[in-house]
Amino acid sequence: MKITAIILTYNEELHIARCVNSLVEQVDEIIVIDSYSDDKTIEIVEKLGIKTYQNPFVNQAVQFNWALANCKIKSDWIIRIDADEYLANKKNIHLKNYLSALPSDVNGLMIARKIVFLGRPLAHGGWYPKYNLRMFKNGYGECENKWMDEHIVIHEGKTAKLEVDFVDENLNNLKWWTDKHNYYSDRESIDYFLNKNNGVNPVFFGNEAEKKRWLKLRYNSMPLFIRPFLNFIYRYVFKFGFLDGTQGFVWHVLQGFWYRFLVDVKIYELKKKFKGDDLEIIKHIQKNHKI
Repeated sequence: MKITAIILTYNEELHIARCVNSLVEQVDEIIVIDSYSDDKTIEIVEKLGIKTYQNPFVNQAVQFNWALANCKIKSDWIIRIDADEYLANKKNIHLKNYLSALPSDVNGLMIARKIVFLGRPLAHGGWYPKYNLRMFKNGYGECENKWMDEHIVIHEGKTAKLEVDFVDENLNNLKWWTDKHNYYSDRESIDYFLNKNNGVNPVFFGNEAEKKRWLKLRYNSMPLFIRPFLNFIYRYVFKFGFLDGTQGFVWHVLQGFWYRFLVDVKIYELKKKFKGDDLEIIKHIQKNHKI
């Protein structure tokens, strides 16, 4: 029973060693797909003895699927983990023993993501535990073709929950965080118009990813500029985000309101530029992003 971890990187010198070191005792192979970093990421990875490939970045889905198609992975299972995440295994689960005991029809594993923001784990607001399919049998899964909120999907079989956490603790400052989310808002506005749902089925009573996709489609149908306010109130008040203190307040203002409002402004900007003609907007997106 062998396991390969795939990590996508671009300028991850602050995080990559932490990520790799959290995996080395659990997996047989770690592969880094780098998007031509100009910091010390490659230098650090090479010192750690990790196999590295470089490929121009389009989006997360394209990059991950490129790895599946080009890296000649022969292991039984594959893990997707982000460079600013690390594996937290408080129950000391040995992954290979766990995998060996699984029913044969389980082809995917859901893993919880724990966000640490300004030094505090976010335990409320609906942010933890949030399970996503992050581990799958080789040959049974791929990343759905979306620009934002992409998920791994399996072609057949069942899924199970693996009781470990992927801790998302980015060590960059808030300027970097806001710059990144400004970029994310571009990708999310693209998804709004393309409205692709060719992977995860939107099912309210389905698994975590299916429910999230159902909710996202409902959110997208709501009026622009109203929905960021509703999202903030829902997460901060009704999902008890206020219990995470100052860090929770800052997170929900920035991620739950400001970011969502910025997405709506960019959608509005495109609608105004093309006089509400969604077909012309889609042509513009396809031309400028080579879709």
